[in-house]
Amino acid sequence: MDLVTSPAKRPSWLTIRVPSGERVAEVSGALRRHGLRTVCRDARCPNVAECWGEGTATVILLGGICTRGCAFCSVTAGTPAPPDSTEPDRTARAAAELGWRHVVVTSVTRDDLPDGGAAHFAAVVRALRREAPGAAVELLIPDFGGSGDALRTVVDAAPDILAHNVETVPRLYPAVRRGADYPRSLAVFRRAAAMRPDLPLKSGIMLGLGETEDEVSAVLRDLHGAGCRSITLGQYLPPSRDHYPLAEYVSPERFDAFAALAREIGFRKIRSGPLVRSSYKPS
Repeated sequence: MDLVTSPAKRPSWLTIRVPSGERVAEVSGALRRHGLRTVCRDARCPNVAECWGEGTATVILLGGICTRGCAFCSVTAGTPAPPDSTEPDRTARAAAELGWRHVVVTSVTRDDLPDGGAAHFAAVVRALRREAPGAAVELLIPDFGGSGDALRTVVDAAPDILAHNVETVPRLYPAVRRGADYPRSLAVFRRAAAMRPDLPLKSGIMLGLGETEDEVSAVLRDLHGAGCRSITLGQYLPPSRDHYPLAEYVSPERFDAFAALAREIGFRKIRSGPLVRSSYKPS
């Protein structure tokens, strides 16, 4: 599985459809009215038109300022504002209004909060159960600084899926994921699996940062060993020239090969492709 193109030129398989149409306008309007942020827009997701059209979206909680500032991420780093107690209800009302069938809820990292925002996540789950009872709820959580109590708060809220992205291989963490810790991320899965063995656990990995195939294989095995059974693999695309540089474009054939490897390891649900993102086509 050799590199097939240079990062100097974006290949044809990364062509992105510009978000447009009646459904996109409807979702955009509802998000504005309810004052919500989404990964779909803030993180410049290439699948926004497709996902919004199919009745799913990824809401970002706890403001637009992150306390860490990973080198791959477009979210601004700095000092965040206090949590907005109206956000859970606003999220649930938007989900009900738009008829979302699957709601992915994530947040910026809030190391400034004693529980890392865990109670806020739990409040959103409760509000969604009340206002949009037909929607599946997937939580994409930070590591909560390794707090078991914070993780317990989220698990006890009974989401349908619990996700935490390791993002890349351990060797690249110091440069790519400042403030994060690979063993701490694996512990999120081990602890969650022990707390609720039937809870589906999910993670995501970006490719094209300079990782080797052996390193990706090792991460997949680590995740599976920690209890994770659902995985997404997608192409890293730098948000700007100031972010971590792209090492390579990974071909669709290599993504297929990684999917086959994940299947061989024992993952039950796999999404692997250049435009795949961690909340793409939820399952």
